[in-house]
Order: sequence, then structure tokens, then C-alpha cells
Amino acid sequence: MRLLNAATIEVQEFLSDHEIPPYAILSHTWGEQECTLQDMIKPDVRYKAGYSKIQNCCQQAIKDGLEWAWVDTCCIDKTSTAELSEAINSMFRYYRSAKKCYAFLSDAPSRDWLWLSRWFRRGWTLQELIAPREVHFYSRNWILLGSKSELVDEIHDITKISKDVLRTGTLEIAHVATKMSWAANRQTSRVEDRAYSLMGIFGVYMPLLYGEGSNAFIRLQQEILRVSLDPSLFAWGLPNVIERIQRYDNYIMDMKERPQGSFEGMLAKSPGQFKVTEHINVLANLPHTTNAIFKGNGLSITLPSCYNTNTGVCWAGISCSIRNRK
Repeated sequence: MRLLNAATIEVQEFLSDHEIPPYAILSHTWGEQECTLQDMIKPDVRYKAGYSKIQNCCQQAIKDGLEWAWVDTCCIDKTSTAELSEAINSMFRYYRSAKKCYAFLSDAPSRDWLWLSRWFRRGWTLQELIAPREVHFYSRNWILLGSKSELVDEIHDITKISKDVLRTGTLEIAHVATKMSWAANRQTSRVEDRAYSLMGIFGVYMPLLYGEGSNAFIRLQQEILRVSLDPSLFAWGLPNVIERIQRYDNYIMDMKERPQGSFEGMLAKSPGQFKVTEHINVLANLPHTTNAIFKGNGLSITLPSCYNTNTGVCWAGISCSIRNRK
């Protein structure tokens, strides 16, 4: 792991975890002229637009009694595929282990602009919000707007993340579909990063394969199934209004008329299909249910089902319900 000396803003590498000193960490959205690792040894690096937030992060770290800081743009050698993969798989741990996290909202001049900041709409900043014990938010002029604990009501309203998760960082209290719903409206520059940015949230690890497109999200769900028995992973695609099962028969009949290949599989194609699953509740296993396992390239699961003889539609049930259903 590389860290910035907060006093000199020079990069130093620490080869083992036990050598890593206490450090602050920066959370931000990327803009133009970001400073790479290679840029940091150039004398004109301070004239790049991205240098000021690195400088402000280091100065704030010193004020908070910390001698070191970590910034993703310049502490990772992105020319090394192996290092980039290791860093992305370790990102949640980096933020969880930091003594201080500074969230720089480059488009927010004041606290009233929190709702409009793109920091809350980017994929990578989701784990950067949840993982640290505390996050301090700074405006575009590096003025303190408040801490995560102080702004918990506003952040909950913006992100729909439960206040208990925001306060404690304890992810085990949220179901898989609920966690997915937090990412449903977030964007990343590369489609694969919609999956890679969620690995830490679900406690899974997988190799990065840029170029695989939406298959990255399928692989993420497969890894989740290896470590979790939570059936809410299959509760994606719910409509905004939950109706009785009979209401869906006509919808399914219409689907049957579509070209071959229109039907989805058991796994979602993107986090966007979990938009309304924040109120999912997992129940005790239904009778005649088995947990999902992978066999070869397929998924095997046993679910209770019912068959509508009039429409020819067969329904299978998963052990979930909707909380706060009206």
C-alpha cells in the first residue's frame, strides 16, 4: 500500500500491513487533470487541477494529528493490472481501516447542495460512505459541512440507506436486495465497475476482467451466492406497486409473445433492477425449498410453485416479503 507523506506530499510504499501507519483517506469524484502516481514525481504536478484536493486532504490530515494520507488517483499504479486489481479488491478495507475519511464534494458550495452533489450518485462512493467509521464532508472550497453522524438524516433521505447502517457501518443487518437497492441509481464510467464497486459491500472478491461488460454483475451475484443463503438476491425486477399474483398473468402472457430470448434468467443484469427492493424482508425458508447452488454453468434451486391452468403460467415462490406494504 502506498501512502502520501502529509507534510511533503510525497508517495511512500509500505510492503506489509503491519508497517502501515495511521492514515486519512480521501473520497471524491474524479474530474479533469487528476494526478497519477507517475505525475507525483514531476515538478509541475502542483499545476494540475486535481492537485489542490490532494493538498487539502494532506493539510487536513495534519490538523487531525495524522502524518499520512491515501488518495486513489495517486496511490495506485494504474499502469499495473495486477496492482489495480489488488487495490480494487482491497478498497473497502482501505476505507474501513482509515482513521479519518474526508468526502470532497467538488460541486457543493454549501450544505444545502448535498442533494445535488454527484458524489451521492457515483458507484464507487457507496462503499466510501459506508465503510469508514466516520466521514467528514467538505464543500468545493474545503469548508466543513458536517460529519456522517451529524448529517445522517439528510444522507438517509438522499441514499435510502438505513440510519443504523450509516451510524454503525454494520452491513449484516441489511439483506442482499436491500444493499443492491442502494446502488440501483448510481452510475460508473465503465459498466463493469457497477459490479466491481460492490465487492466490498458484499464481502466477496473476484478478478477484474474489463471488457466483460454486464457479465461482471452476473459474476458478482454468483460470488454472493457462494457466501450467502439470502434468497432476496432473486427478488429483483419488482414493480413500483406490488399487486396480487393474478395481476401478473397477463404480463407474462404478453412476454410469451416476444421474440425468443426476451425472458430473463434467475440473476439480474444490473443493480438498476433492484430499484424498489429496499423494503425486502427475508422469511424462514418456505416448505420444499433448497438453497441455490451452481452446477457447471447453471444454477440449481428447488422452490414451491403453483400452476395456472388457464394461462399456462407457473409461479415459484421465494422466502421474502415486503416490509411496510400498503
